[in-house]
Amino acid sequence: MRIISGTKRGKKLKEPDNYDIRPTTDMVKESMFNIVQFDVEGRRVLDLFAGTGQLGIECLSRGAKPLESTFVDQSREAIAIVKQNLKSCGFEARVVQSDSIAFLERGAKFDLILLDPPYATNLIDKALQIINSVDILTESGIIVCESGREKPMPEMNMPYFKCKEYNYGKVKLTTYSRETDK
Repeated sequence: MRIISGTKRGKKLKEPDNYDIRPTTDMVKESMFNIVQFDVEGRRVLDLFAGTGQLGIECLSRGAKPLESTFVDQSREAIAIVKQNLKSCGFEARVVQSDSIAFLERGAKFDLILLDPPYATNLIDKALQIINSVDILTESGIIVCESGREKPMPEMNMPYFKCKEYNYGKVKLTTYSRETDK
């Protein structure tokens, strides 16, 4: 597991010793960042269900705001790996061990939200519902969801809307955005 691009390109990241944490494959990660490549630099990123932190760290390598970016996971093991990976890359960011849904209810604003929960749960639906109701995505912000290909992804209430779905083998990436206020 390596960083694909940016200031830390090629940097190897620590992986979990067991597979309770499922890291995003390189192919899917590369596809994800091809989708948002122009929407990372200078952004406040939320890596929810962070696991190893590789998605958020990829954003930091590509110019996201380090001290305004946040990694959240409820697993103590995952949080330890995120901290090690951030340190080995020389990045500082907020790392929170918390239930991800409870974290969203706090209402902090982000420009880019990455959602990659365990596939066999309904956490992605709950997360999108809370994001919509608490309104934590900034104007023109982007949400990128990774799910199993067969999972039907929900619509969101305005000002949020589903943009596009991309399929990569057994994985689906779905993007959402928030309209600008006029």
